[in-house]
Amino acid sequence: MSEMLKISLPDGSVREMPAGTTPADVAAAIGPGLAKAAIAARVNGEMRDINRPLEGDTELALITSRDEEEALELARHDYAHVLAEAVQALWPGTQITFGPATEDGFYYDVKAPDSRDPFSMDDLPAIEEKMREIIKADKPLHREVWSRQQLIDKWEREGETFKAEWAKELPEGEELSVYWSGTPNEEGSWLDMCRGPHLPSTGKLDPQAFKLMRVAGAYWRGDQRNAQLTRIYGTGWLNKKQLNAHLVRLEEAAKRDHRKLGSEMDLFHLQQEAHGSVFWHPQGFVIWRELEAYMRRAIDGAGYREVKTPQVMDAHQWEQSGHWGKYRENMFVIPDEVPNTEDEGDIISGEADWMALKPMNCPAHVLIFKQGIKSYRDLPLRIYENGCCHRNEPHGALHGLMRVRQFTQDDAHIFCREDQIVEEVRKFCELADRVYRDFGFSYSIKLALRPERRFGTDEMWDQAEAELRDAVVRAGLATEEYGWEELPGEGAFYAPKLEWHLTDAIGRTWQVGTIQSDRVLPERLDATYVAEDGERHRPIMLHRAIFGSYERFIGILIEHFAGKLPLWLAPVQAVVATIVSDADDYAKEAVAKLQAAGIRVESDLRNEKINYKVREHSVKKVPHLLVVGKREAEEGTVAMRTLGEKEQKFLSLDEAIALLKEGATAPDLR
Repeated sequence: MSEMLKISLPDGSVREMPAGTTPADVAAAIGPGLAKAAIAARVNGEMRDINRPLEGDTELALITSRDEEEALELARHDYAHVLAEAVQALWPGTQITFGPATEDGFYYDVKAPDSRDPFSMDDLPAIEEKMREIIKADKPLHREVWSRQQLIDKWEREGETFKAEWAKELPEGEELSVYWSGTPNEEGSWLDMCRGPHLPSTGKLDPQAFKLMRVAGAYWRGDQRNAQLTRIYGTGWLNKKQLNAHLVRLEEAAKRDHRKLGSEMDLFHLQQEAHGSVFWHPQGFVIWRELEAYMRRAIDGAGYREVKTPQVMDAHQWEQSGHWGKYRENMFVIPDEVPNTEDEGDIISGEADWMALKPMNCPAHVLIFKQGIKSYRDLPLRIYENGCCHRNEPHGALHGLMRVRQFTQDDAHIFCREDQIVEEVRKFCELADRVYRDFGFSYSIKLALRPERRFGTDEMWDQAEAELRDAVVRAGLATEEYGWEELPGEGAFYAPKLEWHLTDAIGRTWQVGTIQSDRVLPERLDATYVAEDGERHRPIMLHRAIFGSYERFIGILIEHFAGKLPLWLAPVQAVVATIVSDADDYAKEAVAKLQAAGIRVESDLRNEKINYKVREHSVKKVPHLLVVGKREAEEGTVAMRTLGEKEQKFLSLDEAIALLKEGATAPDLR
């Protein structure tokens, strides 16, 4: 009599099935509908192939396409493998490396055979067609376990040098899985090394639900000293409707691209002479200054004290803080004074002292806290800085304002006692809520928990995580409405953190604000205060930001509003444009009155047709165009054209000024 396995299902029921049973067998035993719909399974919490035999008594959850997150991950993983199979089928001799699922699709890194040029956009239609052919063939995806030597032998025999190199580094004795597309070892079958899981067959993919998007250069193992590969990107979905919706979002996102709009609106530019640093133009810096003034009012009202700290600090300080050991590769490191400037040997040998551009402001704020003796009565002490920081991001990771090397944070650190933590975090939650609502954003809150590499004891982390939870609960934000979620392993190396994720006008999310409860840095940098008992105690250090960085927040605002910024943020709030030269004097008078009322206004007196002027200022996203001609000059009126509205309004100049003044006032001052 064969051994029977106990299969515990999510509804609490238990089924007994013979040894060798697969999740597909369990689905079939429950019913034909589920047997057809099931595409994978969670076996004791681990996602596995639907046809992989169970090893013993199991907690089993069957996955169908209704489990969209898991189904999408599987589908995108499979699309990547089908992509690699298609490329090798079309161009024998192509070497494959790896191809993971991504947030909205997949990619695969490949090296074209020596007989042809690297793959380009021109190759994508043929690859797509071959992928559809493989999907329609409904080839079974079959898992096998191989030894390390089997893998090495196969890849070396077939000239797959990258795969062979990787296989040689795999640990001896580890279970190594491969997947066949098609019947193993038969003509037309294809094999790749992969941990899985996969769908049961290629036919479970929708051949109309993917699209190859672009190609890019990539280095083997991400190292520019290695061979250059071609990375082929695609987007993949469960059905054509989802794909079409995604393509529409991409089209809308392209229209909103802050780099494109930043150029059209003359806000900023980037160039290779300063990789990852922004050249702000006068119009763009108006936005910056308005945000800076808004944030200063917010932090002044919340009891913060603004400071300014050095850009360059000694390496010993970064060693003591822990950043030198855990973050040095992302820091710009420079030698201090070298005795013999003609001899670089001192630098190379390490005899020179080292300095670093600060990648963050926290250690400097601790040094300010340590000046003089602090009493428990001085706490909480809230130190704020519009702090300019530098991080050595790879060139390939830089992206407009969203990912830069030089950036300015709306950064603050709250030094407080143990009994003040929850209340301080609660107050910050309320402050962040007011700020995001002033900009029209909805948001969700996440709690990022301890990472594997971290400082501090488990007890310290338990307490810090509990305090952040408690504060969000007290602020009334730990609810489904605010998308409350906990993220294991996502915290910083020194502290857990709360994260604010904004949702923009087209449904994208952006992680911006954070607050972190830190007991590690005050310990490492020896920060103390004199408590009520007369003894020295460590303060708790709350790291917090709301915008995150000015650069990135401005980029988000540009894309969220598609360049049509709220009137109070618009660099130019109105333009007075003439129809005829007879109205020039009246236009100048109108500009003077608008400026006196605090409106950022320009005049357009050029000898151009008014429709030309309207188009030009619309491209620059000027919110209001005040058109004046001979009649308006005689009557003291304007024809107001508002960006995005078809009808114009005829108002007296005084009415127009009052209307503009109201909208041009920052929301916290209304």
